[in-house]
Formats: sequence, C-alpha cells, structure tokens
Amino acid sequence: MEFSSKLLQNAVNEVAQLPGIGRRTALRLVLHLLRQPEHQTSQLTNALNVMRSSINFCAQCHNISDNLLCEICANPTRNQQTICVVEDIRDVLAIESTGSFRGIYHVLGGKISPMDGIGPSDLNIQSLVDKVQTGKVNELIFALSSTMEGDTTNFYIYKQIQGANITLSTIARGISVGDELEYADEVTLGRSITNRVPFESSIKP
Repeated sequence: MEFSSKLLQNAVNEVAQLPGIGRRTALRLVLHLLRQPEHQTSQLTNALNVMRSSINFCAQCHNISDNLLCEICANPTRNQQTICVVEDIRDVLAIESTGSFRGIYHVLGGKISPMDGIGPSDLNIQSLVDKVQTGKVNELIFALSSTMEGDTTNFYIYKQIQGANITLSTIARGISVGDELEYADEVTLGRSITNRVPFESSIKP
C-alpha cells in the first residue's frame, strides 16, 4: 500500500501494531480521526498519554489502579478473605462483568511457561503466598485459563501453599479446555465462578 503522506503512513504503522488491527483497519481509523475536530483527537492522545504516565498497579492485588489500592481492594463491601487468582488484568474485567464474584483478586501477570522463558519468579506468586501465610485468607479460587500452562501454574501455587488451612477451589470446567478466560461468554464464566469445585479434585487423574 503506497501512501501520499509519510505522516499518514507513520500513523497507520503505529495503529497497526495494536492487537487485532490490520493495516486496512488502521488506515480506516486514522482517516476517521483526521475527519474529526482537532480537539477530539487531542483529547484522545491526551487521555492515552496521561494513562501511560500516571497509571499504577494496586499494591495489594497488582490490578491496574489510579491509587495505591484499586477500587476493588478498597471497596469495604468486598470479601477480603476470598481471593480469585487470575493471569491478567483482562481476566479481572471478564469476571467482574459477570457480577458473580464479590471477593478480591490477585493478578499473577501471566502463567508459568518454560517454552517462553517465564518461570515462577517472573510472576506475582510470592506475594500471593505471603498473603496466604498471614492467615487472613479463607479461600483461593484458581481462575487461570484451562491450558497446560494454566494448570502448571495452578499446581505450582498449590504446592507452595500446601498445608495452609484454607479452601482451594478452581472454576468449573464450563470453560473449555484450551480456552482463554477473556473469550468466554459472561453466562458461562459466571456459572464457572459460582459452581467452582475443590482444587484437589481438579488434579486427580
């Protein structure tokens, strides 16, 4: 695709780096922005710049946050003794959209994947173990993707906290094996949270 403007080409190249955005879609988006009043484009770029420079990660759960604690952890109506363990911030958003969970979260920041060079020390696992060791946690819900890497991560955490006097559960396998959590529909995901099962049952052959 040949462009008559290097400025347009550079903008399209940057937008095309976003996930799920091809060059044709990037071009349509950039041309749409060009047709909008300049102040609207300025508001968009300003919002992105402020988000990138000012956003924090919750000191308690590692979710994205504007403050030291995210709004979920700081909410006094949430059950602080029930923690849902997820891989990614997108999984928090997916589960929150179901309205089925009133506890708090712990975002690992990924899953153990030796093939990708990701080990336990690269994830927010130790801070989760530390939480359990305080004795203030009653239940951990493993809500990682039902992939080999997700199951490996679940099992690793299980071994690290084995012996702790807490309930370990995992979301029901309404989520198909091999599926990523963020792509599950809200009804299926909500039922998986509500009908969670003991984690020990999920690792038996």
